[in-house]
Amino acid sequence: MINKRLLIKNLLAHNDESSFYDKKRKIDLGSKEGKAKFLKHICALSNSNPKNNSFIVVGVEDETNEIRGVDFFDDSKLQNLVNAYLTNAPLISYENVLFPHLPPDKVVGLVTIRPTGEITSLRKNIWKYWGGSIFMRDGSISMPKDFDIEIKDVNSEIVKSIENRAKNNIEHTLDGVIDFMNNRHDELESHYKVFKEQFVVCWAGNTKQLDGKTYYSRVDIELINEQVRLFYSALDEVTIEVTDNYFKTVEYVSLGLNNRQEHYPLEEVVITFQENGSYHIDSKMIFEPPRFNKKTLHHIYNANNALVKKLKKNARLNPSEEKDLQNLPETYLICYFNDFQKAKEKLLEAKPYLKESYEKVYEAYKETVRILRKVRYN
Repeated sequence: MINKRLLIKNLLAHNDESSFYDKKRKIDLGSKEGKAKFLKHICALSNSNPKNNSFIVVGVEDETNEIRGVDFFDDSKLQNLVNAYLTNAPLISYENVLFPHLPPDKVVGLVTIRPTGEITSLRKNIWKYWGGSIFMRDGSISMPKDFDIEIKDVNSEIVKSIENRAKNNIEHTLDGVIDFMNNRHDELESHYKVFKEQFVVCWAGNTKQLDGKTYYSRVDIELINEQVRLFYSALDEVTIEVTDNYFKTVEYVSLGLNNRQEHYPLEEVVITFQENGSYHIDSKMIFEPPRFNKKTLHHIYNANNALVKKLKKNARLNPSEEKDLQNLPETYLICYFNDFQKAKEKLLEAKPYLKESYEKVYEAYKETVRILRKVRYN
């Protein structure tokens, strides 16, 4: 069992970027350019490593190797994106890895690429890259190559050695459980469960009872053995079900108008643990967007657009507008789910102004974008 934090440290210590790993300050999957560059690197790393895993480390300064961290990223449908754009797509996973010196809401992203042994290429055009293009790693650079490339195995022994040095041990596991329960979440209700005598899952959050169900908010869930954060949210709420064989979460989104909120199930995730020392994660989108009166939504949509205009002009908001601004991410989301297609663009326009001056609203914005991403990938 590999401790992903140790793996990242070993990758960073091994040498600079190479043909089996890349590092990024951040990745941007919200734009065509960012999405295209990400797919290019996945393609190149897969082709350059036919017999071993390859990696992208996200949240690290390129020049100094300083670990800065990024926001928690939920990758539940990221494989769908790769499958849509790549032929002979590799299996990929994105894991949120904890580092003690980072703020509680920051992690280091670890993208693991597991190749198929076949030549991977772009399935269709995206940004300035043509469908059919093939990429390979030339040192630390992902470069386009000819169609008659020969795939060579040059890194499998190096990567195997790095992964072996990152194997977990009981000391790391115990330290992780104690830190989670006693230090990081001492103010929240915290639990742990050992599965199949090998895996330890810790979870924490504020609890409340509603209609006979226990909901957790401010939720943090971690697979301690691998130092991987499985779920993190400052706002959304989840239910948790635990048996001897699986750990299941159902994430809910609270949506409504005029202070009348309802919980809508968004996604179900089941982590099943096997006797043979393995586990797998299955996710299922179960979201049915709520429908609201179109006349009411037109009024809210236009009011939101007026707010964004005032933010752009750095104009002072009156008390009523300040109150409406608190709900702007949620109400734009509701508009988008009710066929106001430009609501998403308007929400994205507001990002720099919310980030600069309205911290609480910006947190709500990030949660809203996370929900949009999950629904879109699905």
